[in-house]
This record gives sequence, structure tokens and C-alpha cells, in this order.
Amino acid sequence: MDAVATTAEHGSPPARPAGGAARLFHDLLHRRRRFRQLLGWVFVFAVSLFGTPSVPALYWTGVVVAALGMLMRLAASGFVRKNQVLATNGPYAHVRHPLYTGNLLICIGFSLASGAWWAWPVGIAFVLLFYPNAIAYEDQKLHRLFPDAWEPWARVTPALVPSLRRTTPAGGERWSWSFRQSLFKNGEPIYVLVMAGLLFWLWRALYAG
Repeated sequence: MDAVATTAEHGSPPARPAGGAARLFHDLLHRRRRFRQLLGWVFVFAVSLFGTPSVPALYWTGVVVAALGMLMRLAASGFVRKNQVLATNGPYAHVRHPLYTGNLLICIGFSLASGAWWAWPVGIAFVLLFYPNAIAYEDQKLHRLFPDAWEPWARVTPALVPSLRRTTPAGGERWSWSFRQSLFKNGEPIYVLVMAGLLFWLWRALYAG
């Protein structure tokens, strides 16, 4: 559920070309956050289909880490009401971007479970290329949409690494986790099932011999 501050701070990006390779290059340079979800799925499928798991301890450690990431995303997707209200309870009481935190855990988990050495440099490059930009953009957008609630909440709530201390919601509305919201608005349970299937694929590869 997943979402440039630099544009707001330093002016608008250059005009977008009409089409072709120039437009693609422009988007990769100035709007690359839009590609992160697609490329994230490409990464997860690639390490799953081409991974070579051979160490059970690494595989099962990866499963646990990836499962924590899926649970983080599942929890966050049932609380967030995108662009409507500022979510400050549930996972959002501990970290500003729990969906991104979940994504990082999933990337680490699949890298471990797959046994693919190349997953680590590719994953690190992906994270560094997309996530600082996406986090800055999301913070800037939420600050603009909910200035009174965002500032005190962001002041005490870390961006990516969850705080064990529950931060006090600062003016945001409170509600319970909603499976309906998670499924029909964000599709998260379906994504979890797909990733569970990919982990099963890796399990079969691990114990095929």
C-alpha cells in the first residue's frame, strides 16, 4: 500500500517528455518511486524462481524474517486510509512507514531463504535507489495533507525502524484493524498468499534432493 520531497524543496522537476525512451529515463530519474512496487515483485519472483537454497537454517531464518514483514504489512494495510486521514494507531504508533518496513523485511527474508548470493547486492541497490526518495515523498505529502497532526506525530515516531515505545497519536483518528480494508482497498491478504506460495517453491527446491 503502498508512495518528491526534493521537488517541493528545490522546485519542480524538468518538464516530462512526450514519450519514448526520453520519457522513461525522465520517470526513472524524477519519479522512480512509481516503479518500486513492480520492481519489488520482480525481485521477489526472481530470487524465488532462480534461487538455490541449500542451507536449511538460512532458509528457515529467511521464512521467519519474511513472515514478520508480511505480518507488518498485513497489520498496516488494515489501518491506513490513504489520503483521507492520518493513521497514527496500530503499527503507525511505532513507525511512520510500516509498509516500507515490511517490504525491507520481506526482501531480507527472501534473500536469506533463496540462497542466492546476487540477491544481496541487487536488494541493497534497489532499497537505496527507491526508498529514501519514496520516504521523503510520503513524509512531504502527509505533512501537506495533515500538517497539524503530522508534525507532532513525526517528531516522536521513527521512519523505518519501529520504536518499542508506543507513540501517542497526535490528532489522528483512531479505529480498529479492518480485514475488509486490508483486502478490498489494499489487496494485502492476496499478496501474502502469493509470497507464501513462493516460499513453498523455495522449500521444495531446498528439499528436492
